[in-house]
Amino acid sequence: MTNLGHVVFYVRDLEQSLRFYTEAVGLSLSGKIFHDRAALLSGGSTHHELLLIQIGDADGPLHGKRIGLYHVGWKIGESLDELKALYSKLSQLGYAIDGLSNHTISRSIYLRDPDGNEVELYVDDPGYDWKNDHSWMEAPVKPLCLDD
Repeated sequence: MTNLGHVVFYVRDLEQSLRFYTEAVGLSLSGKIFHDRAALLSGGSTHHELLLIQIGDADGPLHGKRIGLYHVGWKIGESLDELKALYSKLSQLGYAIDGLSNHTISRSIYLRDPDGNEVELYVDDPGYDWKNDHSWMEAPVKPLCLDD
């Protein structure tokens, strides 16, 4: 089963965007990361359905970044075995993998669709209690190996 897990936006003004998504949309602030330059918001069903990353006044490419959509994350299952199986399938189908990451609360594969949009395919760590343990927000992103 595949579910839309989260959307990530690059924004000009983090506080202005936070106000909009909390007041108008009704999301709650879960926490801030990246030295308070990014905010995680949730509607309550997961650790974050929206991540906002402030990059300032970027009207076009800025080190590969622009205002708007950064990537969409799809939760593809419940176990690391499912992620490994998908990784193998993607490789067999010839899809180029941009990266693999261990985010402490989740494990992710990054790739691009035919139009160059970044897509994250991930599974949550079932042993991590994200509702009560927020330390993952300060944990560095670690490399992930799915070849074993």
